[in-house]
Amino acid sequence: MSEKATFAAGCFWGVEASFLAVPGVSDAVSGYTGGHIENPSYAQVCEGTTGHAEAVEVSFDPQKVSYEALVRKFFALHDPTQLNRQGPDVGEQYRSVIFYHSPEQKAIAEKVAKELAPQYFPRTIATSVEPAQTFWKAEEYHQRYAEKHPGRVVCHI
Repeated sequence: MSEKATFAAGCFWGVEASFLAVPGVSDAVSGYTGGHIENPSYAQVCEGTTGHAEAVEVSFDPQKVSYEALVRKFFALHDPTQLNRQGPDVGEQYRSVIFYHSPEQKAIAEKVAKELAPQYFPRTIATSVEPAQTFWKAEEYHQRYAEKHPGRVVCHI
């Protein structure tokens, strides 16, 4: 049985490609979540007025990969101490968020963040842990971007 995990770690292209490479992950979809606009477009999200973050919804088999392993992968993919930015991408749409789908996911995300905090000292982890909201799939040209553009550097820390 497949479960969902949703992560925002900056530009979604590199995040999507990284999660697709994890054994036990059956799908990763780029999209938008965490905001107040229904069915936002990429242009709207880029304006920074929707409240949405670029995010990736991961489908995974918990018998093959644990949610905790995915959370640890999330932290390894980006700089969780950056507030509203990853690399050259700046704005709340690039914030670091773990969107949890159950109380168990929330507890695991908070546990891992607390455990990893000393490795970032004296900086603090800016990643927020928030309840999952409606996930809006991004436009088709954003899906599997790294596969569609082999050899091209995708935005990702």
